[in-house]
Amino acid sequence: MKKVIAIIAGEPNSISSEIIFKSWKYRNQYLHKPFFVIGNINLLNMQKKLLKYKFKIKKINNNFKLNDLMGSELPVYNINYNQKKPFEKISIKSNIYILKCFDAALNFSKKNQLVGFINCPVSKEHLFKEEYQGVTEFLAKKTGSKNNTVMLIFNKKLSVSPVTTHISLNQVSKQLNINKIVKKVIIINNFYKKFLKKKIKFGILGLNPHNYSTTNKSEEKIIIDKAIKKLKYLKIKVVGPVSADSSFMVYKKNNFDVIIGMYHDQVLTPFKALYQFNAINITLGLPYIRISPDHGVANNLVGKNLANHISLIESIKFFNLIK
Repeated sequence: MKKVIAIIAGEPNSISSEIIFKSWKYRNQYLHKPFFVIGNINLLNMQKKLLKYKFKIKKINNNFKLNDLMGSELPVYNINYNQKKPFEKISIKSNIYILKCFDAALNFSKKNQLVGFINCPVSKEHLFKEEYQGVTEFLAKKTGSKNNTVMLIFNKKLSVSPVTTHISLNQVSKQLNINKIVKKVIIINNFYKKFLKKKIKFGILGLNPHNYSTTNKSEEKIIIDKAIKKLKYLKIKVVGPVSADSSFMVYKKNNFDVIIGMYHDQVLTPFKALYQFNAINITLGLPYIRISPDHGVANNLVGKNLANHISLIESIKFFNLIK
């Protein structure tokens, strides 16, 4: 059977269902592989009615055929969940439901039925508490891929990746080391070569402002410089350390395909200012491709039909790029 995409419905009390409905409504306006949703049919029907979408939802089973995903009805693999209102507060109950949805996606992946899956927004703070930093770390443990995963925020023109992810700033320097930088760049480089058939060039950022420190033991000198030398020895195209404050001004001149930052907001903040919703979050280093829209649950927009669905559509479209 031709491989398809699964979309995990995400936090039920968020904009997740709305962006799914919009992506389905406009599916004929963009190229995509067949896809289905993993979620609760009763809840999705309630939310669909509230948001005034007219298409129908149909139930599929775990032995679905390609033909089951065709037609005008949104195909959904049902996960048991009882919620009386279309939208409630995020709770332990909704967290359990989300984890069941992830388990279903992992089972489909193990059976080689998917080219990959997309998870709609979840509230990391509520879902994982302090156990995991985010979905990337959660899936890494689930699949035995710990220490081999990479967060890549992807756009065709430029992508970014932070060496450290969702940690406090005062922990960043402690978490940096030569091998971590080298391993993450290698994983990204291999991903582009394997799936996108592209040789790429990296810009590696420094940590300190203007790459300057009053000490001879700066992170640039004892970690980042040495990582760059190792990567050059491996014949990977890298430039750096690049001063973070000007990196997004010079990336075109330097033909960077990917900018590697030392911490989350160092690269995510300017990247989102440039591309807004036209970006997706890909987890590399897993046995399958996992993507999520590059935004959160947007509590302020729940039930208002005002959410931007572009990042989810870009997530769906990405699978067409895989060669």
